[in-house]
Amino acid sequence: MGREAVAGAFADIRAALAVLNAEVDGCGSEPFSAADPLAGLADGSLDILAGAAAVEAGVAGLKARAAMKYAGTAHALAPPGMPVQAQEMAVAAEIGCVLAIGPRAASTFLSVSHALTTTLPLTLAALQAGTISWQHARGMADEAATLDPAGAAALEAHFLDPDIPRPAGAATIGEMPAYRFKAKARTWRERHHPESLEKRHAKAVADRRVEYSPDQDGMAWLSAYLPAHQAMSGWNRLNALARAAQGPHEPRTLTQIRADHFAEAILTSGTGHTDSTHGRADSPSVPADTSAGAGAGTDPTLSSRIRAQVLVTVPVVTLMSLTDEPAMLDGYGPIPSSMARDLVANGAASFHRVLVDPRDGAPLEIGRTSYRVTKAMRNWLRLRDGTCPFPGCSNPSLDNEADHLLAWHHGGTTGISNLGQPCPKHHKLRHTTGWTPTPATKNQPPGWTSPTGRHYKSEHQDWEPPHWPSLSCRP
Repeated sequence: MGREAVAGAFADIRAALAVLNAEVDGCGSEPFSAADPLAGLADGSLDILAGAAAVEAGVAGLKARAAMKYAGTAHALAPPGMPVQAQEMAVAAEIGCVLAIGPRAASTFLSVSHALTTTLPLTLAALQAGTISWQHARGMADEAATLDPAGAAALEAHFLDPDIPRPAGAATIGEMPAYRFKAKARTWRERHHPESLEKRHAKAVADRRVEYSPDQDGMAWLSAYLPAHQAMSGWNRLNALARAAQGPHEPRTLTQIRADHFAEAILTSGTGHTDSTHGRADSPSVPADTSAGAGAGTDPTLSSRIRAQVLVTVPVVTLMSLTDEPAMLDGYGPIPSSMARDLVANGAASFHRVLVDPRDGAPLEIGRTSYRVTKAMRNWLRLRDGTCPFPGCSNPSLDNEADHLLAWHHGGTTGISNLGQPCPKHHKLRHTTGWTPTPATKNQPPGWTSPTGRHYKSEHQDWEPPHWPSLSCRP
C-alpha cells in the first residue's frame, strides 16, 4: 500500500476539512440547533475550534515521529565515512525545505522531536492524543533538556502521569496556555534539579547583560538579563510609578507611562533612593509579610520614595540557613535561598504569621465576619492564587483586586472561600458580561463559566511540603 495509503489518508483529511468548513459557514446538512440556529452555530463553532486544536496536536505528534524516522533512515543511507555533523546538517536542510522553515527552526524542530521520541514518551502520547499542544510539548522538552533521564522522566510524570494525585478542580496542563505550563515546569525543574539552584544561580549571574535590538517604525528594544529579585523589583517599581501617575488628566496609558519612566531612569542621573523590598517567609511555621501600598499621596517622580513591592515565600528552615531549598518570588518563581535571605533581612519591616500545612506547604484559611477584606486576607489571596485566577491570565497578584464571588448583598461572606482576586481586566469582564466565577476553596482559586455555559478550570499553585534539614544539621 505504502504511498497509496498515505495519499488516501490525506485525501480523507481534506474531505473532512471541506465538511467542517461547510459547517462553519452554516451550510451543513442540518443546523446545530433547530430551535435557535444562531446560538447553535456559535456553540458549534466552539466545538469545531476545540476539535481542530486536538487534531492539530495529533498532526504535530505525527510530524515529530515522521521527522525522526526520516532522520534515522537518512543516517543509515549516508555514505560511509560521512561526518556526523554533515549528516545532521543534511537532515535539517531536507526537513527545512519540506516544511518551508529556516535552518534554525528546522534544527529546533528536530531537537524537540528527538526528545519526544526518545526521553519523553508521556509527552508524545499526550500530544498524539490531542490533550496538549505542540507548544506544551516544546516547553516540556526545553525544561527537560538539562536534566538527566531520571529527572526528565520525573518531570513529565509530575504533570502527565494519571496515577499522580492532583486537586480535582485544577486545570490540566493542556487546559492552560503553554506559557503558563512552561512557568510551572520551570518551577518544578528549579526545585528538583540535581544541582542546587544556589550553584546554578552563581554561574548564571556572570551572564548578566543588557541587549539592544532595532525594530520597525523608528523603534527598538532594550532589555536586561538580571538577577530575578532586581528585575522583579524594577518591574514592580515601574508599575507603582505608573499607577501613581494615572489620573483623570493623564492621557497616557499605563503601558506608555511605564515606558516613559523607564526611559527617564536610564537617561537621567537622579534616580532617587533605593527602593524598599518586602518579603514573606512561609512554612513550616513563621512567615514574613511586609507588602505595602505604592506610596499613595507621594510625588510620582523617579526621586520620590515609591515602594516597589516584592513578595517572597521562604521556608523557615531555609531562612535559618539549615537547607538550601529555593524560595518563591511572587511573579517570577523559584529563587536561590541566599537571595531570599537577603530580601527578608534587608527588606522586611514587619512579620505576619500565616499557618501553613506542613504536609503539603499550602497556607491555611484566614477568615473574617465583616465585609471589609483585611490586608492579611489580601496577602492570603496572593498566596493562594499567585496570579489572576482567570484561565490563562498571568497578571501578577499586585495588580489584582479582591472580589466577592457571591456578592455580599446576596448573602456572600468575606471568607477566603468566597473571595477571588481578578485583575482589572477580568474583574470588569465578570461585572459587564456573562462570565461568572465558580466557587473557590481555602486552597483552590475559582474556576469560570462562560456565557455559553462552558466551564474552565483555574490554574492552581503547585504547593510542595518544605524540605526539612537532616538531623545532623539541626541545632
